[in-house]
Amino acid sequence: MIKEYLTFEVFEETVHSFDKECKSKGKLVSKPQGSTLRDAKTRGIQKDLLSSFDDGDHKVFFELWTENIPSEIKDTDSEAQSLEFYLHIHFTIYPLRRHPGRHDRAEFEERISHFKQYLETRGAALSQTTEFLPYYALPFVPNPTVHPSFKDLFQDSWIPQLKYKLEQFMSVTLKPSNTPRLLNLYKDGGRSTKEAMQQLQLQLVESDRRITSYVRKFNKMQADYHNLIGITAELVDTLEATVSGKMISPEYLQSVCVRLFSSQMRQSVVQSTDFTRPGTASSMLRASIAPQRSKEVPMLPSLDYEKLKKDLVEGSDRLRSLLLQALRWRLTRSLPGEQRDTVLQAFISNDLLERYSTKQKTVLHLMRSKNEITRQYMARLINAFASFAEGRVYLSQIPILLKLLTEALRTEEKDSLSRENVLVALQKLSLRRSQQTAMIADNLIGWLVDELQDSDCLSDYTLEYSAALLMNLCLRTKGKRKCAETAKHVLKVLTDLLGHENHEIRPYVNGALYSILCIPSVRQEAKEMSVEEILRCYSKEENPDLNRQIEFIIKQLNSADEEGPESDDEEEEDDNDEDLMETDLDIEEVLQPQPRELSGESLLTTEYLGIMTNMAKVKRKSIPLPQPSVDEPLQRPVTPSSHRNVVPLLASHAVEYFDACDGALSCIKIMDFLKDIDFFLGDYVPAFTSQPKIPRTPDATVSQDTSAHRARGPALAPQFSQSEPQPSNRPGSASSTGGGGRQSGSKHVPTSHCWQILVRAGCFIYPTRHFGR
Repeated sequence: MIKEYLTFEVFEETVHSFDKECKSKGKLVSKPQGSTLRDAKTRGIQKDLLSSFDDGDHKVFFELWTENIPSEIKDTDSEAQSLEFYLHIHFTIYPLRRHPGRHDRAEFEERISHFKQYLETRGAALSQTTEFLPYYALPFVPNPTVHPSFKDLFQDSWIPQLKYKLEQFMSVTLKPSNTPRLLNLYKDGGRSTKEAMQQLQLQLVESDRRITSYVRKFNKMQADYHNLIGITAELVDTLEATVSGKMISPEYLQSVCVRLFSSQMRQSVVQSTDFTRPGTASSMLRASIAPQRSKEVPMLPSLDYEKLKKDLVEGSDRLRSLLLQALRWRLTRSLPGEQRDTVLQAFISNDLLERYSTKQKTVLHLMRSKNEITRQYMARLINAFASFAEGRVYLSQIPILLKLLTEALRTEEKDSLSRENVLVALQKLSLRRSQQTAMIADNLIGWLVDELQDSDCLSDYTLEYSAALLMNLCLRTKGKRKCAETAKHVLKVLTDLLGHENHEIRPYVNGALYSILCIPSVRQEAKEMSVEEILRCYSKEENPDLNRQIEFIIKQLNSADEEGPESDDEEEEDDNDEDLMETDLDIEEVLQPQPRELSGESLLTTEYLGIMTNMAKVKRKSIPLPQPSVDEPLQRPVTPSSHRNVVPLLASHAVEYFDACDGALSCIKIMDFLKDIDFFLGDYVPAFTSQPKIPRTPDATVSQDTSAHRARGPALAPQFSQSEPQPSNRPGSASSTGGGGRQSGSKHVPTSHCWQILVRAGCFIYPTRHFGR
């Protein structure tokens, strides 16, 4: 290696002296043969690759490809990824080209399975590129030789062109390096190695700590799970015994409940629970998992808001940033409930963001500050305001706000926290119709589509909120028409996003697609782009919820309906009256206090203490808005944080009705629960339409099925014994004609669907004598 380096650098006299001295010391030095050996090996690899290409031997080819093409080129170089994609196509269709008249179907099916596997792994990254998108349908086309989308693959010129590209790629990639091995060793051991090692060591220590914590939690969870499985098995045996007429003793029930409770509570449960009285044990179980709330919540001190606003406008950049941070912390770190509500009301009643100010420069103008931290912390505070229903009402009354936010969205760095917080705030504000209208008028849809086109450069957080914001704007008629102006571009971006590895965005992409496809011109463009074929490809995935949503979208695509009426003038309740506080509003704090420097609550209570500025106000109770079924695309404005809470909501409703501990489930309670589920689905899950207040179904067949079911509905209900109260005799029941009942015109949900919902919500249905078979 030393001689190779000296020869490379043309140290001729040194090489001569080096050889002479090595000989005198008895150290034999062979001629540097590294480059010669490397040349021969490289030529052999190139020959084998081309030979297996011509023979259609995909196994040998890709084995050589994997071993000899550097991973940094395969994984990052776009030309290498493109070539690899077409090579997979070449080997997939090779049997069809070799015998055009008689296809070897078995071999072709085998190669198709390999191609599918490639598309789901390495090839998934190219699903965002228009050039390759049609080929994702290749595995699902029975005879590609006659399909118009693949006719170029069977032209005589296609293989020679691909082979030439392969030869050019190999001549560059597999070109032997002339750099001496000694120099390579030196370069590989640069200074950055030590720093990288130190960073990796820190990450390793942190990972070990997290692993230990997770293993401990997992072991506890596994033990609890095994315990529950054991108890469940015993209860099943006991329930089977009750069918035979055997009784359950209070002592047995006591032993089961003791095992269910934590060790700290067992003694008190045994002493205080009357197991002979039904419902007592279940109440204790519910109480054991109920969130503990403090009886007395202290109110935070009042602040001098006039002085605060003055220093926010006139103070130094550091003071401004510290104040913005402290105000946000007061909102995000206060206790949920009365304390946090009081803080928010104090901010609003004292007009912290100066919505009524006529001054040329207000607190909100900090969004245009030259200091990046100040802009970021102003955006964080606005985002925190937008996390609350009352906060969104307040923000929507500030005329200049949207202009400042959209201005920041277009000017801030792509990966900055400032822009991320601005985007999330806009997404939350898009729950309000007035803000939707203003955003659409400001062409925010066009900006979002262009941004989502380069989705690989976006963080998961930004991607999710961008897709959700786009969907909310597409639900409006004006938004759909705005999309129709550039329908081809919008459809391409949305269909590309369906293949993105972040599956959290799919409900929003599906919702946007479903909404804009109600416009006839968009449907026509989608048919010309073969959008249905693309959707069919994605419906092959093992995701039944996604598949059902795609079916709804395809029905919308193939419908012949004209554009619906204008939705923008409807009188509809703004917002969803829901607080959307995320846990990560305070992450990645770039501002840290100096020694002896006041910050947070200590800064506010030391320098800005006020008198009677906390205005307590009873917060109106939030009424959850209709949540969509997982079977259908979203059709109401949502935020990512609220969309994730549908199942817990159903489960919490179910818990109210079930009394599992005494082994009985009242038929009246069951019917009450089904009635509520019927109400929940009837109002929460209207089929998707541009007018959310009018329940509809996407096609007539669903309506016919529902009508048919309504006629035979009683046959699906459980058969009750004559000794028990009948649901039809109870005021307010589903079949009652009294004022408390639901009217016959309301949307009906089959009882069988309700049972499925109970099971999905984790509810056990206990058979008792109240039920027939």
